[in-house]
Amino acid sequence: MAKMEEFASLDATALAELVRKKHIKPIEIVEAAIEGIERLNPTLNAVVTPMYEQSRAAALGKIPEGPFTGIPFLLKDLGAPFAGVRMTMGSSLLREFFPDHDSELVARLKRAGLIVLGKTNTPEFGLLPTTEPRLFGPCHNPWDVHRTTGGSSGGSSAAVAARLVPMAHANDGGGSIRIPASCCGLFGLKPTRARNPLGPDFGDLFSGLVIDHAVTRSVRDSAALLDATAGPDVGDPYWAPPPARPFLQEVGADPGKLRIAFTTTAAPNIKVHPDCVDAVRDAARLCSDLGHQVEEKSPSLSWDLVTANFMVIWSAGCAWTLDSIERAMGRKINPEEVEPGTWILGEMGRKQSASAYLLAVTFLQWMTRHIAKFFLNYDILLTPTLGEPPLPLGSFDSPPENPLNGFRRAEQFAPFTPICNATGQPAMSVPLYWNAENLPVGVHFVGRFGDEATLFRLASQLESARPWVNRKPSISI
Repeated sequence: MAKMEEFASLDATALAELVRKKHIKPIEIVEAAIEGIERLNPTLNAVVTPMYEQSRAAALGKIPEGPFTGIPFLLKDLGAPFAGVRMTMGSSLLREFFPDHDSELVARLKRAGLIVLGKTNTPEFGLLPTTEPRLFGPCHNPWDVHRTTGGSSGGSSAAVAARLVPMAHANDGGGSIRIPASCCGLFGLKPTRARNPLGPDFGDLFSGLVIDHAVTRSVRDSAALLDATAGPDVGDPYWAPPPARPFLQEVGADPGKLRIAFTTTAAPNIKVHPDCVDAVRDAARLCSDLGHQVEEKSPSLSWDLVTANFMVIWSAGCAWTLDSIERAMGRKINPEEVEPGTWILGEMGRKQSASAYLLAVTFLQWMTRHIAKFFLNYDILLTPTLGEPPLPLGSFDSPPENPLNGFRRAEQFAPFTPICNATGQPAMSVPLYWNAENLPVGVHFVGRFGDEATLFRLASQLESARPWVNRKPSISI
């Protein structure tokens, strides 16, 4: 118990340093992490596929020498195939799917020295901003087990917030790193489009909406992990601009006097919760106190067109997912085999024409140029991460009689994050605010395309000014 609590208090960088100095052995950290998962996972339902025997064998074997040698890690059960280990993507359709190869990202995570303990809970195909799949049941937020963890990287976020592991894999197609980071009180950075590879299976996903990285407790862990995984892979259709120096060197570096615009408003039909407004205004004051130039300003957007065109691509992506599974299975999927919301979204996608899809891509690319011009005058845009604090579990339920409820609810809950998936810009949710109910409310900082460096500099400055690492949820090690 003592070791479990001692290790849980440290971030991955600190643990890796202890391993390098031979003060602790990887198997000790792995056993402590497994003990923590077995103790808390019955409450959280964060880990859905344990890999304990593989992880113990890895910890006792020859571990690659990297920045995180011997450090336990969890993979989201979506988009990160690990050879021989089940990957369900949160769907009953794939409950018996065992990939025969590692993704390039998983290969890089292994080369960094990380030891994977298991796969984490995710909504079916990552489609909703909550983690309540029919296959595994809801993941519970360690700050309040009756609330959502957010999604789609909810299992990873619950596990890191509860200190089962210091960091975990996550990916983001409409906010799925930043949304659960906000709900669980973590640091969640969505990198620039194509910063991390999607090979060998994909060049890009959903016309570039999707990117992989992680949720972490510390800023330096996020930076060091991105250093270990970033960079083009052979055959990539495009890749992000190379950084000037390692991201870890940006942590603690002086960000200078940044020009920060902030807004607390979303689409006209969306009322942003007062807690989320307060979180942004509080962060704006903090940035001003730190010497930055802060003013209330935002790019003008036609929100209805943004939502409509994003949903063309999102629904087509769902249809593509189902069609890909049908091709692999050699048979048609029955509606009862997937959740009602998944089926209706897939049917919507199948009705999109090729022309409608390309028109949606064209609109979002035009919007990207429009927003890029805004960043000629500002270094950072600050917004709420979410429109509301963590909602009660069940808020996104999509019964057969109302299969689109979850997606309609998602428009209210997460109006800000999808913009950066469309533009490809890096963005981060930073845990600077807790409301009166002691629920975390993240704030969202958006940087220029290719400029994670400025985000890491600012994030580490904010982390020093208002440390969050010692804030623990009620369910934690």
